[in-house]
Amino acid sequence: MQKSLKSAEYRRLIELLVAARHKAGIRQHALAKRIGKPQSFVAKYEGGERRLDVIEFIAIAEALEVDPTKLFRQFVRTKGK
Repeated sequence: MQKSLKSAEYRRLIELLVAARHKAGIRQHALAKRIGKPQSFVAKYEGGERRLDVIEFIAIAEALEVDPTKLFRQFVRTKGK
């Protein structure tokens, strides 16, 4: 099994988070401030340099005012597409 950081599935998960951020009209810096992290944290996970854990995923989704469960369901529904 390939490490998840470099997998196509993980990249797709990050693309969903980036799309949600863009849809919300929030810049990386503002998102970072909302979750109490430096802007580089957002840049690194969006750029594939850092892996998110489930707690971070939930915090990011909530900061974007997106239901993390719905976002994850969207990820599962599009698996393999």
